[in-house]
Amino acid sequence: MVKTLKNSNLRIPPQSIPSEMAVLGSIMLRKDAMHEVEDMIIPDSFYVEKHKKIFQAMLDLSVKNEPIDMLSLSTKLGEQKFLEAIGGNQYLAEIVNVVPSSTNVKHYADIVQKKYVLRSLIEAADFVSELAFEEGDDHMDDILDMAEKRIFSVVSSPKNQKFVNLKDALPEAYERLEKLHENKGMLRGLPTGFKDLDNMLSGLQKSDLIILAARPSMGKTTLALDIARMSATTHEKSVVIFSLEMSSQQLVDRMLSAESRVNAWNLRTGKLSSDREFSQLRDSLDKLAKAKIYIDDQPGNSIVRMKALSRRLKAEKGLDLIIVDYLQLMTTSKNYDSMVNQVTEISRSLKSLAKELDVPVLALSQLSRAVESRGGKPRLSDLRDSGSIEQDADVVMFIHREDRGKDESEKTNIAEILIEKHRNGPTGKVDLYFDEKTTTFLNLEKSNLSDFSPRISGSLEEF
Repeated sequence: MVKTLKNSNLRIPPQSIPSEMAVLGSIMLRKDAMHEVEDMIIPDSFYVEKHKKIFQAMLDLSVKNEPIDMLSLSTKLGEQKFLEAIGGNQYLAEIVNVVPSSTNVKHYADIVQKKYVLRSLIEAADFVSELAFEEGDDHMDDILDMAEKRIFSVVSSPKNQKFVNLKDALPEAYERLEKLHENKGMLRGLPTGFKDLDNMLSGLQKSDLIILAARPSMGKTTLALDIARMSATTHEKSVVIFSLEMSSQQLVDRMLSAESRVNAWNLRTGKLSSDREFSQLRDSLDKLAKAKIYIDDQPGNSIVRMKALSRRLKAEKGLDLIIVDYLQLMTTSKNYDSMVNQVTEISRSLKSLAKELDVPVLALSQLSRAVESRGGKPRLSDLRDSGSIEQDADVVMFIHREDRGKDESEKTNIAEILIEKHRNGPTGKVDLYFDEKTTTFLNLEKSNLSDFSPRISGSLEEF
């Protein structure tokens, strides 16, 4: 028993002091060594406190493009009043003398970083343990979300930077602008597959919350599935669909019908009329099988569960787009007296998820009955249980079809996609053709304002 207690008292956090000294010594011996490791480790990566101070001083010299040798480092530490605290010039000399080979600096830095991750994991485990001991049954979802976020932050971003210096972000912005300039017409965001919509939005932007709203049976789910399918098949993007209303098999049937151009009802009932349709289906099956589309059809899904699955997909498979169908069916961590407050939490959580994972979130939403009783086109005020949907969203789009509820219309099967809010760009209108037989939207060719025809030449590649 005494031995066990003695051993337990001797437990110290994971660390490798020789590797820490080897990293610091290598940087003093070879000027390029800092450039090899500065994106791998940070001062907190070091276990020994004086090693943190030495590496921070090295970073300060590196930023000013000054040499990082014993003399300049000693001077810098002296200016910062840390030289005596780290052991003076004698300790700096000792660090240099223990370096086996400065060319192995990345190997030493990798060991230091791994030990830091293990220490961070222990700290996260302690944090989770404290959360669990609180026994807050009323806030179970919040506790689970905080615990997973803490663990995930250790796994996904060892450096865990809290801010970005504008100076550091400018080169990346310039490279992006230069690329867009050289490739005129290139989309800034994720392509939807609909040319006019992409021109208006320049694709779906990372970290944006995009709301697609309409009354029932206007085609919200269809348009979202079309965007998911074409992004994944044509542009090889990774998409997750949270379907709270329809089952995964219903979604698969819809995508198969749209991709193969086979009548949706015939596909569901097995009444396929020709070998040509079988051939189209087989080709579409092969194409969709290669697509990185993931479906979660659990009813009453919660934002906590969506976050957990999205984080895991992002880490394991990569993730480019999240689709939620639809947000009024989601559940929250606590019960609210009004649907308005519940939807407010949901919209804010979805925006937070878009920013955290740096992907666009396309969320479908119902419209209130006011648009039907009033007549005409939808407005932002028609968002059902709106709360903060309008405020949180970066883009709000409505689907409006004049042929709905009318026996005759000049625009039969023509859907207007109304972009009523666009935080970083223009608003406007895009016309699409709705093919009822295959339940899919198609691009339109317009010869004049009153003449519409769907563009469905041989292949779907152009969509």
